[in-house]
Amino acid sequence: MTNNDIIRQLRYTFDYNDDKMMELFASGALEASRAQVCDWLKKEDDDSHVKIEDKELAAFLNGFINEKRGKKEGAQMRPEDRLNNNIILRKLKIALNLQDNDMLDIFDLANMRVSKHELSSFFRNPSQRQYRKCNDQFLRNFLYGLQIKYRDNAKVENQ
Repeated sequence: MTNNDIIRQLRYTFDYNDDKMMELFASGALEASRAQVCDWLKKEDDDSHVKIEDKELAAFLNGFINEKRGKKEGAQMRPEDRLNNNIILRKLKIALNLQDNDMLDIFDLANMRVSKHELSSFFRNPSQRQYRKCNDQFLRNFLYGLQIKYRDNAKVENQ
């Protein structure tokens, strides 16, 4: 799963427009122009598609945390230079203030069975024996579950 896929999915799920996307990047300590955001959101087969780097996605996710949880006092978190699916999953968990049971319910919405022990292994220190790498399949299904919970339910409520 590419960083561009992740940002496109989050934009769709939470129905963010270009202005909101730029605001989230700025909140995460990255000034992104409308043109940059549009190029990051384009499909890979488009000639003007630009790959979003880990540091840029980290800035967006930090801005997403600030948006959903509020900015914390003091120094803001610096965007990481390198991301992996485990870090992305952790940032989404923090932003949406999810407990383990909430995350398991989101996986269930995507028809993916994950045990509580398996879920906790994604958040362990990589040096621990019980640590498990979060594969693309888990992150993709989690994002799909978020879409069902936050986007699809919003449509039903507005009808």
